[in-house]
Amino acid sequence: MSALASARPTSVRLDVETSQRLDRLARRTGRSRAFYLRRAIEEHIDDLEREYDLLAEVEQVRAGRAVTWTLDEVERSLGLEG
Repeated sequence: MSALASARPTSVRLDVETSQRLDRLARRTGRSRAFYLRRAIEEHIDDLEREYDLLAEVEQVRAGRAVTWTLDEVERSLGLEG
């Protein structure tokens, strides 16, 4: 079974300009709007997940719930001091 055969339909609302750009791209290349929507999501979802993971880590540090080290501590542990 192909990945698309098991795909779930999803709906998305786009502003007029983005929708028109998507239409032009699809017409120019002979590909579907769905192809480009799928591609954009697949190419950028990792970045979005990483961004939110980093924001969660920052919150942990700010709340004092994460172990942190000063630059001096890191340099000492690596034998780089002085």
